[in-house]
Amino acid sequence: MNQIVDSFDRAILRILQKDNTTPLRVVAEQVHLSTASVQRRIKRLEDSGVIKANSAIIAPEKVGQIITILVEVHTVRTQASDMEEMKKLFSGPEIQQCYYVTGEADFMLVLTVANMAEYEAISGRLFYNNPNVKWFRTIVVMDRVKVSLDTPIPQLEHEV
Repeated sequence: MNQIVDSFDRAILRILQKDNTTPLRVVAEQVHLSTASVQRRIKRLEDSGVIKANSAIIAPEKVGQIITILVEVHTVRTQASDMEEMKKLFSGPEIQQCYYVTGEADFMLVLTVANMAEYEAISGRLFYNNPNVKWFRTIVVMDRVKVSLDTPIPQLEHEV
């Protein structure tokens, strides 16, 4: 179903993306709709998949995941079935983000780990012992300058 997101939906999404715990009453006041209308719109946006999830963003270092690692993965075989198998493998709980990409690499992964021994165990399981991994490159992040999953929601010309 092709979801039409109007200016009210866009305004609601901007508010929720900043803080999805904003009370419906406050959202309604800010977008100039009734609370019931905002609630229906949010439900429709969730049901149609525009809103994918409501979750807390955790500071990794506060839960012992002090090292962020980026991994560039190059595969041997790139047939559709092989790529689907790699996508499943790289969707495990130890992977924070996985991107199937164009260019020289086939995948870019983001992981957070407590220490390098933990990463060594993960890399052994996912990369070294995987016959479809041609090679991989590990980049250790020195500073998480900006981290966000926010989607830019530009204002339309007629929106105020």
